[in-house]
Amino acid sequence: MTPDPLLGVGFHWLGGIASASFYVPYRRVRGWSWEVFWLTGGIVSWLIAPWLFASLQTRDLLGVIAAAPASVLLRPILFGALWGFGGLTYGLTMRYLGLSLGTAVVLGLCTVFGTLIPPLVQGDFAAKLLATDSGRIILLGLVFTLSGIIVVAAAGARKDAALSAEAKRAAVAEFDFRKGILVACFSGIMSSCFAFGLAAGQPIRTLSAAAGTGPLWTGLPVLCLVMAGGLVTNGIWCAILMARNRSAGQWLGRTRPIAEPGDLGDPGVTQRPPLLSNYMLCALAGLAWYLQFFFYTMGESQMGRFGFSSWTLHMASIIIFGTLWGFAFREWRSATTSVRAQVWGGIALLIVATIVIGYGNRMEV
Repeated sequence: MTPDPLLGVGFHWLGGIASASFYVPYRRVRGWSWEVFWLTGGIVSWLIAPWLFASLQTRDLLGVIAAAPASVLLRPILFGALWGFGGLTYGLTMRYLGLSLGTAVVLGLCTVFGTLIPPLVQGDFAAKLLATDSGRIILLGLVFTLSGIIVVAAAGARKDAALSAEAKRAAVAEFDFRKGILVACFSGIMSSCFAFGLAAGQPIRTLSAAAGTGPLWTGLPVLCLVMAGGLVTNGIWCAILMARNRSAGQWLGRTRPIAEPGDLGDPGVTQRPPLLSNYMLCALAGLAWYLQFFFYTMGESQMGRFGFSSWTLHMASIIIFGTLWGFAFREWRSATTSVRAQVWGGIALLIVATIVIGYGNRMEV
């Protein structure tokens, strides 16, 4: 099957939509503490969905995993655990900065580290990005991506500077710019480890292809391992929070006081969680979180020798659709016309970036 970079760009856009949308169902969860709904959705995204989709779409999944050396299996899990810290704090970033600004800051750093470090570590950065016309075009696309991210983040900073504390919390209930930026920086750096985990799992892709798996799906067994690492990190942290807050009983319908920022009602009033609704919403959020990487591996399979550029396409797509969700939730309703125009200018740069990178990859086909 000949790679089709334009098809790959389309897959990355689908992954971007899924990633930008995953937190939306969580906003409708009622009566559950953060650690409860985060782990509930995470069990779907880190455990159930990866093994289910890999079992359906690949050949001899367990045989492929068993045939891989232990060192090959451990590296994706380790990077997945490090990525888990990024995913864990990504959810916190959404709480403190909102979808638009939080997504831009986190994924800006994630783009730089996740795209450039793999070819640098492999020693072929110059050969791939500097020595060929296609590589230089892809590098230009990365510049466009970073420029778009900076424009969107700067617009968020301008909006923040112009709002009162009350207005900020009207848009994002737990808005905290300083705390949010610190969390976002940590999240962006750690989240890039996902790209390293996928790169470390290349021998598993080869084994899966040899077992008869089609080229679109060879990355799915690697996802099982990387996501397992993420489950370890997030599971431990959520368990600690549940023990501290005594919140595990909420899974069975135990009420909790409405005392957290963003809750509706008066402090001291108890809220019984709607269990069926909460489980369904968390499952939907977890599935969306997984689907971003499901489509990512499909897109990466179509990018040829410049597969590492998939990370840039993925990040750009997430920021585009995350910003659109921010407008849908009226996070920018108090911004001036010039700030809104700046945001749309940043989105335009990101769209151009995906086109440029797709074109650069197509030159090699």
